[in-house]
Amino acid sequence: MKYLLDANTYIEAKNFYYGMDICPAYWQWLDWQFELGTVASVDMIGRELRDGDDELAQWARQRPAHFVANDDEATQQIFQQILSDVMAGDYNVRERDNFLAKADPWIIAKSKAIGATLITHESLLPVTSRKIRIPNICQNIEVPWMNTFQFLRQLNARFVLEAR
Repeated sequence: MKYLLDANTYIEAKNFYYGMDICPAYWQWLDWQFELGTVASVDMIGRELRDGDDELAQWARQRPAHFVANDDEATQQIFQQILSDVMAGDYNVRERDNFLAKADPWIIAKSKAIGATLITHESLLPVTSRKIRIPNICQNIEVPWMNTFQFLRQLNARFVLEAR
């Protein structure tokens, strides 16, 4: 896998610019990229998506292989490093606990373990912030990240409407 997708990339795509009813090509393109071995996400993200009660949850349930295991030894070791760094940081306690309880540290750890770029819609925060965001942790442990639109451009994605 070259790219791992954060939950917010699926959710925002479904809710806004690539709604499953208006842009099925986006979702077909994701399937194709998965088949090529280019794109995936982690099991914890898959669980978050499958827990919903909408078309995205159904889509995720039909694609369990799109969500790779994040319990391998290398990922576990990197997660421990992230956990130690976050616990030692000057973060808001509620933010810290919420971050550690979800899939975010796991997708960062898996990205580092396999050398993947993490795709997220979160933005880098100033170092003085007491909030935790994926790009800040990625920067701290040298994991590349980008948003969906940068990712689509990097892979030369094209969703072309053909005349009927």
